Amino acid sequence: MLKSAYNIPKMDCPSEENMIRMKLDGLNVIRKLEFDIEKRSLTIFHTDEDREITARLEALNFGAKLVNIKNVDDSEVVAESSEAQSKLLWTVLIINFGFFVLEMTTGLISKSMGLVADSLDMLADSFVYGLSLWAVGSTLIRKKKVARLSGYFQLTLAALGIAEVIRRFIGFEEMPDFRMMIGISILALIANAICLFLLQKSKSKEAHMKASMIFTSNDVIINAGVILAGILVLLTQSKYPDLIIGSIVFLIVVRGAFRILKLG
Repeated sequence: MLKSAYNIPKMDCPSEENMIRMKLDGLNVIRKLEFDIEKRSLTIFHTDEDREITARLEALNFGAKLVNIKNVDDSEVVAESSEAQSKLLWTVLIINFGFFVLEMTTGLISKSMGLVADSLDMLADSFVYGLSLWAVGSTLIRKKKVARLSGYFQLTLAALGIAEVIRRFIGFEEMPDFRMMIGISILALIANAICLFLLQKSKSKEAHMKASMIFTSNDVIINAGVILAGILVLLTQSKYPDLIIGSIVFLIVVRGAFRILKLG
């Protein structure tokens, strides 16, 4: 049995872990994947040398680099419980999709593009978790087709969002409700932290949550950005902080959509 260690600098979110899992799906030589988001590392246990593993990781543009490869005893490899993993994915999928609905609704009510954009980021994560679940009992061709469809759908929503931001920049829109922006974003931040905690806890016997682990997630940083935008809207009495953060998040969603399309 071979044990390959990879450093993946741009793997800072649980949804990116699942994108890697899907990208490596179908390689029969792989026996187990061990992820550490905090350290941005991936350990792969596989039966034979296969350059396709590295090629697929590099195709995602997460900066994956092979650190070392060594022989290990087969007894070191304990198979992952697919049932436990599916249950965990369903949990984070429901949390992310629920907050997509909440943020989209409150974003439209409060006229906050920051909340609308963040809701699409939550939807993007839901797509990734959903694709991971779909892949469990699905053929590779069907999985790739669904990945492409979800990627294009995500791109379309982000493009509409960017167009709306531009319209609001040049138009005379009223100031967004900063109270709703801050309040809902705090709840979304807590939800993202819980998802990250659950996913990391499943890989460790330690039940506590490290602060450094939480803030490796892009989702948490985005939530903090919307909160900051809400505070700036209050202090400046201007719509522009909300539109600026909305633009940034929409671009992040676009990047995520292209990553999903690379799975196909």
